[in-house]
Amino acid sequence: MRTNLFMIFAVTALLVTGCAAPKIRLFPDATIPLQEFTLHGTEKGKVLVIPIRGVISDAPQKGFPCDKPSMVQEIVSQLRLAEKDEEVRAVLLKIDSPGGPTTASDVLYHEIMAFKKRTGAKVIVAMMDVAASGGYYVSLPADFILAHPTTVTGSIGAIFIRPKVTGVMEKIGLDIKVNKSGRNKDMGSPFRQTTEEEQKILQGLIDEQGGRFVKLVAKHRKLDQKALADIFTARVYLAEEALQLGLVDKIGYLSDAVLQAKKLAGLPEDTKVVVYRRTEYPDDNIYNTFTTQYGSNGLSLIDLGLPDSMTSLRTGFYYLWLPAAGRD
Repeated sequence: MRTNLFMIFAVTALLVTGCAAPKIRLFPDATIPLQEFTLHGTEKGKVLVIPIRGVISDAPQKGFPCDKPSMVQEIVSQLRLAEKDEEVRAVLLKIDSPGGPTTASDVLYHEIMAFKKRTGAKVIVAMMDVAASGGYYVSLPADFILAHPTTVTGSIGAIFIRPKVTGVMEKIGLDIKVNKSGRNKDMGSPFRQTTEEEQKILQGLIDEQGGRFVKLVAKHRKLDQKALADIFTARVYLAEEALQLGLVDKIGYLSDAVLQAKKLAGLPEDTKVVVYRRTEYPDDNIYNTFTTQYGSNGLSLIDLGLPDSMTSLRTGFYYLWLPAAGRD
């Protein structure tokens, strides 16, 4: 029994020490530099595949024993690495995301635009299960957007999320007293009902955020007024409807997106398709979304069965299709 306790203590100590001293590692983690791995192809020139999976966020991801870089940081790191390689002539963004906070989505959009401008590389998007709201927002810089036959996309608009606990507080006899310098200082408070004035102000902010999104869609996709009026309702679409509206350029599979990337970049058919990872996988292919051996969620000793996104949505403005936010 004592031996088992000692072993548990020793392993825990090594894991915790590994956070502070990256030289000591029991498991591959985000402190290991990204390396290039070739999935297939031998010809000169490269198509880089970058997965964008899950709720878009610029907040570090919780993990055991250490926190991991945010999605935004990871993707920007890969873009920076690609920028140093003149052979990378096309980047294929494999998107499976319902979106995320407005700022995180806009940062990714900006970084992809800047990458294109600095390198002249082509950017192709392959939409997988969901590419809605912010997941579509970050697709806008692409030279070509391909949707899987079963993709759900759209939800072009903004949403303001905040909790309300007034009913619970009344039931348990709890009250919150606030002194404020202006009548709107605690606007959006979860501890009281929203006033009519506050509701108008919040709706105006949401309309501005959503309007920015629609303007960018109009700019990049050059849609007619009828299509814009339809997407302004912020509904979601299946691939066929999205194609008819002009939100995507083609319906197909991931292999079709790879071929399209090579074609747009003027690369031969047997050009190398590469990824950036921290560990090598046997029988690796373009459907793998992990950069380390233990994947995006890391190694966990306690699993509550709840996706991170279900417990990490803070009060704020989002380009997010909320029904899909709980997907891993």
